[in-house]
Amino acid sequence: MTHSAALISTEELARRLGAPGLRIFDCTTYLRPRPEGGYNAESGRANYDKGHIPGAAFLDLGAELSDPNSKLRFTLPPLDELTKAFAAKGIGHGTFVVLYSHATPTWATRLWWMLRAIGFDDAAILDGGLDKWKAENRPLQTEAADYPPATLSLRGRPEIFVDRNDIKAAIGKTGTLTLNALSHEQHKGTGGVTYGRAGRIAGSSCVPAASLFGPDKTLKPIAELRAAFEGVGAAPDKRVLVYCGGGIAASLDAFVLTAILGHTNVSVYDNSMQEWSNDPSLPMETG
Repeated sequence: MTHSAALISTEELARRLGAPGLRIFDCTTYLRPRPEGGYNAESGRANYDKGHIPGAAFLDLGAELSDPNSKLRFTLPPLDELTKAFAAKGIGHGTFVVLYSHATPTWATRLWWMLRAIGFDDAAILDGGLDKWKAENRPLQTEAADYPPATLSLRGRPEIFVDRNDIKAAIGKTGTLTLNALSHEQHKGTGGVTYGRAGRIAGSSCVPAASLFGPDKTLKPIAELRAAFEGVGAAPDKRVLVYCGGGIAASLDAFVLTAILGHTNVSVYDNSMQEWSNDPSLPMETG
């Protein structure tokens, strides 16, 4: 596996089950494509209830950890409110958090990036997620778990999320790379789900989040990850702004750049293409 303090193997988690201070969370959401474009978001709670890693609680990104006042999906709440919400779930000082999801790691990395935004760094992604855990015939439980509320202080990093103005200002800047985590077809505007206008943010490059992990859902070897980002000019000294459809897939690119490859100036465009592609004043490209 690719080694990082922010990545934990199924073997290591199995050894640590039941440890004091360990907080495990299933973060799964499912996106169901709509015929007219875009997705319907479906909580992963039903799948969690069918079987989850022993001791794991459930984090519902859409219902509990997104801004209810936003017209867009999965918008980051104010950081002070987010801190209180995470504390209520049992995340706090003295806890070690393991995040996992089913089918794709992007839901877990989105929550990891949100924890990072409030200044909480004692969190890791389960490499391979629920898929690998089940493939290895490790134990599951169906009884729901909850953790007691914890004490958590906000040590905010608001700069690791950016908005449309930051993205617009970065177009044409040589020291900044804007990076699309959607598929190459979506990037070119030739296929896949669209969120409004087809295509990409003007001047952006593409490293699909789905290309960063293998069939078993574990991250690819570090050499392959490094080559993917170097191939589009994502040098460590550059500022990298990552986007996707709604700020979810982008978090996997951001996680790999930050936690695996050691980049220090990476941000996620929170509302991404669901906002950008529906504003005709904002520049896009195809082809």
